[in-house]
Amino acid sequence: MYKYDFLGKAKIFSTLSLILVLASIVVIAIVGFRAGVEFAGGTQLTVTFSEKVSADELRAFLGELSPPGVDLAATAVLQETEIEGYPAFLITIPLNVEEHGKTIDKIQEQLSNRFPVLEISPTSVGKQVSEDLIRRTWQAILVAIFGMLVYISWRFRLSYAVGAVVALVHDVLIALGICALVGVEMSLPVIAALLTIVGYSLNDTIVIFDRVRENQKVMKKASLFDIINRSINQSLTRTINTSLTTLIPVAILLAFGGPVLRGFALAMFIGVIVGTYSTIFVANPIFYLWTTTAQRLRARR
Repeated sequence: MYKYDFLGKAKIFSTLSLILVLASIVVIAIVGFRAGVEFAGGTQLTVTFSEKVSADELRAFLGELSPPGVDLAATAVLQETEIEGYPAFLITIPLNVEEHGKTIDKIQEQLSNRFPVLEISPTSVGKQVSEDLIRRTWQAILVAIFGMLVYISWRFRLSYAVGAVVALVHDVLIALGICALVGVEMSLPVIAALLTIVGYSLNDTIVIFDRVRENQKVMKKASLFDIINRSINQSLTRTINTSLTTLIPVAILLAFGGPVLRGFALAMFIGVIVGTYSTIFVANPIFYLWTTTAQRLRARR
């Protein structure tokens, strides 16, 4: 017999998952994402100072140099960091080179004149590049999910694939919702974290599905309900150990990685927790529901 009746609690956790997914969709629709320079277009200045400078001073300075129709004091994103032991700021402004090249040059020149600047490293992304990047990002995510659906259907069965893909969508939506809620800047590292979450969650799910398939050959007289529960229990220690060993370095990265990696680390941290949960309480219940519903429909025919 198995120790924990995970599948028996499916209704409770399915309701919880549905609430979390719907809440995430509402947050995404209402709050939206704080797009990074890669997606919104604009310029990011990495400024290293010889001595500490306050964010308020920089914000007031940017406000003085705002072009018509843009309030840089309000729209600029300032992230304090440290580079090689020196204080530094990542200054992101919604100005692209095509339209505001002279203003960006003036900002860099005035920064060096007014503050103890050691170095300024600009990074610019135009509107056309950012729009193309957004399109390619969504294409990458959709192609990845579709490819997994096809592969799992071929390697296992469609019922397995449906459970796995629903769990993936569940994980990504909740991670996006929390990122939107806490104001994480949507950047390329965050997108990389989301794609990593997809792979991580799928790997964990496949391990249990493979155990289910093995147990079906051995436990020929057992019900699918019992087989799934036994398979989850048999894989539980591995699932927990894998998640914990992944969470530890991600938590360290979140705590000490600095503002540049904070979005990536937070998305990964959320994704590992939600991915572990969905492997047990989303993927397997969906697989069980799909299979039993298909069996009932075939029996009626």
